[in-house]
Parts: sequence; C-alpha cells; structure tokens
Amino acid sequence: MEDVDLLLHPGWVVPMEPAGAVFEDHSVAVRDGALVALLPRPEAERHYRPARVRELPGQALMPGLVNAHTHAAMALLRGYADDLPLMTWLTEHIWPAEQAHVSEAFVRDGTELAVVEMLRGGVTCFNDMYYFPETVAEVASHAGMRVTVGMIVLDFPTVYADGPDGYLERGRALHADWRDHPLVDTVLAPHAPYTVGEASLERVRILADDLDRRVHIHLHETAGEVADSVREHGDRPLARLDALGLLGPRLLAVHMTQLTGDERARLAESGAHVVHCPEANLKLASGLCPVTDLLARGVNVALGTDGAASNNDLNLFGELRSAALVAKAESGDAGALPAWQALHLATLGGARALGRDHEIGSLLPGKAADMIAVDLSGPEAQPLHNVVSQLAYATGRSQVTDVWIAGRPVLADRLPQTLDMPALLERVRRWRDTISA
Repeated sequence: MEDVDLLLHPGWVVPMEPAGAVFEDHSVAVRDGALVALLPRPEAERHYRPARVRELPGQALMPGLVNAHTHAAMALLRGYADDLPLMTWLTEHIWPAEQAHVSEAFVRDGTELAVVEMLRGGVTCFNDMYYFPETVAEVASHAGMRVTVGMIVLDFPTVYADGPDGYLERGRALHADWRDHPLVDTVLAPHAPYTVGEASLERVRILADDLDRRVHIHLHETAGEVADSVREHGDRPLARLDALGLLGPRLLAVHMTQLTGDERARLAESGAHVVHCPEANLKLASGLCPVTDLLARGVNVALGTDGAASNNDLNLFGELRSAALVAKAESGDAGALPAWQALHLATLGGARALGRDHEIGSLLPGKAADMIAVDLSGPEAQPLHNVVSQLAYATGRSQVTDVWIAGRPVLADRLPQTLDMPALLERVRRWRDTISA
C-alpha cells in the first residue's frame, strides 16, 4: 500500500475536468499538499494507507472557488454608502472615507474579515486590488489562503504612495518580497483609465513586461466612463489600452459592461480575460457584461465579487448563480450560461485568468489540493436530481462545511482553523464605531 496524508470519501466529486464529470462513491487521495488520485472508493481503500481519513457523506467535493476581483479590506465599509450610482458612491463617500480611515491596520483587519468570509463561502484564492498589498499578502498567507495581490497604481497621492513613482517602487518591492511564496502571486493593478493616465499606463506595461506579470484593471464599467474617455481623449478606454500594448493575454479587464461588437471581437483576438462582477454591476446600475457573447467568441471569463462596499458580500456561490440568471435574461436564451459553465467561471475560469490553472481550478492529480466540501444532504438540496444544477442554482455558502488549501484544513465544520474569529469580530466592531463617528 502507498502512504498518503489524507483520504477523503465524499458522496460525489465534481472535479471540473473533464468537463461535466460527476463521480459518485469516489475518493480523493492527498499527499504533500497535492492531489495524488481520484478513484473509486474500494480501489482507494485497497491502494492507499492514509494518515487521516475524512468521511463526507451527502457532500460534494469540488475545487475551491476563485474570486478574481476583490478589494478585500473594503469589507470594513460594507453598508457604508448604499443605493448610489458609481461615481457618486466613489467620489462623495468611499474616497473620502478611505482618506480618513485607511491605514495598514485598517487593511489588516478588513482583509482578515474578508478572508474569513470568503473561506466560509468556499473561496480558496482571491485576486485583490487595494492599498497596502503587502499587508494583504501577510494576512492571506498566515490564514493559509491563496492570493494574487495587486501592485496598485494611481496618478494621485494617497496614504499608500505620493504618486506613480511611489506606487511603482512599492510594487517592485512587493513582487521581490513575495515572488517565491507558494500561496502568494502578484499582478500590476492600475485602478482604471480614468485614474491612471497614458504615461503611467505605459510604465505599467513596461513593468509588466519586465516582471512577466498580468495587469488587473477596471475597464468599461459604466457608459459614463466610456463617454468621458471619448470626450477627453478622443477614444474609448479599450482602444487606448490597445494602443499602449496592454491588450493581450496578460490583461484582466474587470466589469466590461459597455462593449461594441468590434470590441468583443478584439478581446477574443487578443486573448485578454474578462472578470465579470454581476452583483456589483447590478447594485450600482453599471450595466450588464455580455458574457454569453464573449464566451461564444472564445474569451475566457472569470467571476469576481468586487468589494463588500459595493456588493455587499463576498459570496461567490451567489455570484455564479446571478451570473447564470443574468446571462439568460440578457440574451433571451434560457440555455445561456448553463449550470456547468457557471461553475467553470468560478473555478477554472478564474484560475486561467490569474495564470494559476496549472495548480488550481480543478481536481486533477498533480494539482494543489485546494478543495471544498458542500453539504447537499439538507432539505434545501433535496431531491437531488442533478448535482451540478444543485451547486449552481440551489447552493448557499452556508452549505460549505470544510475547506482545504494545499491539503491543509483551513475551515472545518464551518469554523476557521487559522484565524481567531471572535477577536477579529471585536476589532471589526471598533472599526464600525470609528467610521460611523
């Protein structure tokens, strides 16, 4: 027999590769943080001698979800300024609140709150764009969570840096400090074309080329953004990025609610990735990303929650359900973005957008053991005619019972294993009182 660290016996395994596969009465073997095998339970019990065994009756084991666009620390601003259009929300409420309160301590506690929320919702990897990304990396790595942190760039000074030179210098240091960490990756993260001008975007492209990094940017989020770009620069934001050489396989274009047919074709031709944030777009009345058409053209689409200040949660199961329903309504086709494809956006789609699909996004031997167990035994999941449909359309994040990242249990029976949740919630209450004062 072969020794392994862990043998899991779920009711079903949904590995995401091969597409559409659901394995009943199968087991997953884990050793040294990686998947060793997915095979029928009797064979697993004959072949492997595990140090630990976990029985998961009535549960589906699947890859951890990938949240491809967050501002994690903004969890501390959840509910702070609701029911407002994007630019009013940003310029009159969020940016002033950030100027008054954002600090390394704010980011540490806000990110820890977000990490707990995401783990309890089955998210095992997130892509973050916010101030003090060094702190985000520290919190996530301490929690045992996978993260891609953004080397943020803005043209104006903030508490984090005094201008483009400062942001880029801190970005280089961030990349150098974390480049070899097994859980932490980095991207360039210019905020948007309306906050980062051509000169700075050109510098972003040069640094992205130099470090072989992806570029994570808000783009075509609202009709107003596009109209302002045409009026001020004579062209639409996507065309401006294309002219700068930023449109390509390393680009993560977030939101993309305003796209012409030619722009959709150019996205497909370029190999750029689109990160769809359906609930934030709906809440801010920003528009609808044409996901069905983009997928039909071969564009890789990932899912993001955006920040909890604009969503107001970090619930990727809710997001994938919303994405599927919005796609059907937007296209007039009930078959658009079916259950399997919605799950793909939240797993392999996100992993591919981040360039991490060689290690996460599916349960294949050799990949990291980033897995979640979802309880399908309760009345809200019955009768169970179709496991994939149940996961996409009827699963709530409260059904996530256990989470493993690189084979390490970070959530067990809904309880975080690497963070002190009661102490965190006490600090969050103090932040609420400070921000509301």
